[in-house]
Amino acid sequence: MNGQQPSTSTQISTQTPARPVQAQVQPAQPGKPDIKANFWRWLWWFIWEDNSIWSWIVNIILAFVIIKFIVYPGLGLLLGTGFPIVAVVSGSMEHDGSFDQWWTSQCGSASQSELYAEYGVDKTEFGAFRFRNGFNKGDLMILRSAKEVGLGDVVVFSAPGLRDPIIHRAVAISDSSITTKGDHNCVSAPFETNLSQERLLGKALFRLPYLGWIKIGFVELVNIIAGRN
Repeated sequence: MNGQQPSTSTQISTQTPARPVQAQVQPAQPGKPDIKANFWRWLWWFIWEDNSIWSWIVNIILAFVIIKFIVYPGLGLLLGTGFPIVAVVSGSMEHDGSFDQWWTSQCGSASQSELYAEYGVDKTEFGAFRFRNGFNKGDLMILRSAKEVGLGDVVVFSAPGLRDPIIHRAVAISDSSITTKGDHNCVSAPFETNLSQERLLGKALFRLPYLGWIKIGFVELVNIIAGRN
């Protein structure tokens, strides 16, 4: 033995330990069901809880379909008319000022009181009519069946050559026909004299102010897109 310690050789590794691969998983939206697991639950969530633009578009389409094909026909069946809701698209039934101011206001060469006197209607009788203060463009009117129409009732009827139905007040009634006039107008137009029962679409029951502007605005937008204006 020479007294020397045997040398011990060591190998130092220069390799860096491999790092585990981490996958980033996109967390699911809180409360969002899995469409593959339960489609109907996902559809319910998409319609009622999702705030995406696609959900809004689907909601608008769904609301239109429900109103057009369920609510509207249902109201028509309940109220006995195929036109249960109409929007007022002109100012022919508007009054200028209060009832007293309108009744004495001039319309052409005569006052409203003189015009209605020609139909045998005085102020007291007119004051008892439904919608005695008229209504405005943009109002929404709820209609019922027009099988029974009395003097002063507001009726909706079709007019030859006109796209939109007319909503005016009955000012003269005979056994076979009705004559109407707009409260704001000075005379009855030729198309609203001697109206037959077949031309009547409904009789006004309730008035919902301003809500008709939604339909008017939508129709105007469609006309602009279609190039009709």
